[in-house]
Amino acid sequence: MFTSLSEKLTKALRDIRGLSKLSEENIAPALAEVQSALTSADVNLQVAKDFTARVKAACLGTAVVDAVSPGQMAVKVVSDELTMLLGEGERAIDPRRPLRVLLVGLQGSGKTTSAAKLAKHLVKKEGIRKPSLIAADLRRPAAIDQLETLAKQEGFDFRADRAATDVAAMVSKLTQEAESSGSDLIIVDTAGRLQIDADLMSEVANVRERFAPHEIFLVADAALGQQAVDVAAQFNATTPLTGIILTKLDGDARGGAALSMKTVTGVPIRYVGTGEKSSDFDTFYPERMAQRILGMGDVVSLVEKAKEVVDQKEAERLAEKMRKTDFDLEDFLAQMGQMKKMGPLGDIMKMMPGMGNVQVGAREEKMLGKTEAIILSMTLKERRKPDILNGSRRARIAKGSGTQVSDVNALIKQFSQMRDMMRMMKGGKGKEMMRRLGQMGGGRGGFPGGFPGGFR
Repeated sequence: MFTSLSEKLTKALRDIRGLSKLSEENIAPALAEVQSALTSADVNLQVAKDFTARVKAACLGTAVVDAVSPGQMAVKVVSDELTMLLGEGERAIDPRRPLRVLLVGLQGSGKTTSAAKLAKHLVKKEGIRKPSLIAADLRRPAAIDQLETLAKQEGFDFRADRAATDVAAMVSKLTQEAESSGSDLIIVDTAGRLQIDADLMSEVANVRERFAPHEIFLVADAALGQQAVDVAAQFNATTPLTGIILTKLDGDARGGAALSMKTVTGVPIRYVGTGEKSSDFDTFYPERMAQRILGMGDVVSLVEKAKEVVDQKEAERLAEKMRKTDFDLEDFLAQMGQMKKMGPLGDIMKMMPGMGNVQVGAREEKMLGKTEAIILSMTLKERRKPDILNGSRRARIAKGSGTQVSDVNALIKQFSQMRDMMRMMKGGKGKEMMRRLGQMGGGRGGFPGGFPGGFR
């Protein structure tokens, strides 16, 4: 997400980062690049102009702290303004229980899948015990079936009345039944249209009046860019929204919708969908997003993600084995498994400071898959004692993993180098370690940090 915008803003900031003095003349070219980057990312033109005007005023009017260079101060100004543009400060979900949530939006925006994703997120983050999903799109039986399937997959309560004709009355009745059964979260998935019309707005208004929701979220497709912003503004004018769920953010390289939404509509982005999996959904943190756009990483989210998926005891066991330099290929396989739980390697790299523009895609993921296949083709004894891997064993492993013997040889060589480096670290041979690290990083594999798995 935001790939092009991030690259252009990083370039513009690189030009001003080293400035020893800020003046209207020397920051003008960089600010012009910033504005161009925003508009090319499909950000509303007026929003882009106002943004650069605020950055300029702040840069020229900010007292520079002694320990920070003027150029660095300018970068901080851009970061702060970008955070404000995205919607500074997050808003907690309404604390009332049972919590009533109304989802509105156009057809195809991801509204139905977002209903299940939001419920799962609130179960994990807010202590919700029994979510209930209500299908209120009576015009599209497929939408009802989809919501029912998603609810069953997650073990959530599902309610619908396919024979109903009065949507508002049906929602009111099913809500009462759900709450009587102990549900502490009711999410209503309303009907969508290909475009906004009077019938849609009237139906949504009637449902809202009978349902009395605590939260009203518009589900908007980020890929629509400024059209998504216009849709949000129209919905908010007739059905006051409490927040926006921005979907398909993973496929929107430009990011104009996210950057314009709060300013144009006055409604904050509350949640984002970043993929097809039910877990690809999270609270929207403006400051973290701003840092990622500017290539500063998102260490907080990385740590939170690691805490959620990594087995702490297993991680401590692996760390202890590495400390004692008693690390084998069985341990490396376990480490790969822990990392895979955190998601695609490319997503993890983007959360690391300075690594936002490192391209990690299908090729690198394939390389990791090949490494895993090779190790899995070994016996337990071979993984624990790689030194016994003679020519015939390596040939068998290559055949079993669908790779070449040269790939197996490269893996064993890199693993041996890594183990030797760890031993040198333990023995304090710093210079020798750095020399070997350089050899590994520039060798045949090219795997980050010299770890096994880099195949051409």
